[in-house]
Amino acid sequence: MKILIIGADGQLGTDLAKVIPKEEQIPTTIFDIDITDKLKTLEALKKYSPDVVINTAAYHNVDACEMDAAPAFAVNFFGVKNLAQACREIDCVLVHISTDYVFDGKKSKPYVETDCPNPQSVYAISKLAGEQCVRSMLDKYFIVRSTGLYGVAGCMGKGGVNFVENMIKRATTQPELSVVVDEVLAPTYTTDLASKIYQLIQTKKYGLYHIVNHGQCSWYDFTCEIFKLLNRKIAIFKTDAKAFKALAKRPKYSVLKNAALGKLGMDDLRPWQDALSAYLLEKGYYEDRPSP
Repeated sequence: MKILIIGADGQLGTDLAKVIPKEEQIPTTIFDIDITDKLKTLEALKKYSPDVVINTAAYHNVDACEMDAAPAFAVNFFGVKNLAQACREIDCVLVHISTDYVFDGKKSKPYVETDCPNPQSVYAISKLAGEQCVRSMLDKYFIVRSTGLYGVAGCMGKGGVNFVENMIKRATTQPELSVVVDEVLAPTYTTDLASKIYQLIQTKKYGLYHIVNHGQCSWYDFTCEIFKLLNRKIAIFKTDAKAFKALAKRPKYSVLKNAALGKLGMDDLRPWQDALSAYLLEKGYYEDRPSP
């Protein structure tokens, strides 16, 4: 099986390149495939002739999308459309990564794959449009929604950092932190997500899947756990999302449940606390501690 990874230098793509056997993977970056270019995307897929394409490319500057929707739709919709058309032409499987933001956050229990999306921001609308494009154009696809991603490579769209690194960095220059408590999610370690995607591909059980680490927390709870694991004392205060005056509306509750994985007997992801500990160990923040 030949698996082409689009965005192999990104946060999730880097971990996909770690977990997929070298002899099976074709790692690519935007210099190899720019999905916003329809013709070159098709040419690239014909050149590599993969059995599976994993698309991690996305425009996810959520607030910038509110000011200018064009970049979001260029990548998250038209780029996905180009990729789906190319996959259909060469008859290969497409794995497309989506987001919890497709939901409005009004539920009080975890969202499952059959729940109706109701996006509340330009970014979220563009991501749902990409999902619908894949579903309408292909029979052989996996749409994977996840949430609160963090990985060793960091997010390219955020300067190579993620939420964990941002909090640790802020703690070195600030005597206290204020963190949002009214947004609840299931933060997910990209190593765990990548491993499960690779397992899922091999089932050929196509469709829509949620893949997240187990449990739920607010960004405040997540931050407290970071410094608890690091055994560092810093004042952390609760605040609400309104205090940050963000342009884009975020879902208040966007915890996902791995219901479809569960039906396949594959929902063995670890709790978010254990995943966070493993991440900190991989980053070298502490030594001589066994991986969860």
